[in-house]
Amino acid sequence: VQLAESGGGLVQAGGSLRLSCAASGSIFSITAMGWYRRVPGKKRELVAAISDGGSTYYADSLEGRFTISRDKASNTLYLQMNSLEPEETAMYCCAASHQYTIVPVTNTDSYDYWGQGTQVTVSS
Repeated sequence: VQLAESGGGLVQAGGSLRLSCAASGSIFSITAMGWYRRVPGKKRELVAAISDGGSTYYADSLEGRFTISRDKASNTLYLQMNSLEPEETAMYCCAASHQYTIVPVTNTDSYDYWGQGTQVTVSS
């Protein structure tokens, strides 16, 4: 399975971006997916996750501003980010899991595949 993110860039505080993650390869085995972000020197942080059935999870304070969605027909995962803040500047990566579960996967170790990431920079 290969994951390729796109959609990152430079945006002013309060602005919006929509990230995409295209999956290819043995995608039939993918169940849950998620978005993470990482900043140098800090622990990788789960932003949002979506189960195979469409149930979603958001990190605290993000629900209402961020929306995760998935188009199985095109094998693409999305993250709509609104009202972005400078402290949300990070590399955003998507991840995919084989784990069979009806709830979103929130354990980082349960993700089997990772993309390279797309940089999001929010200016003040």
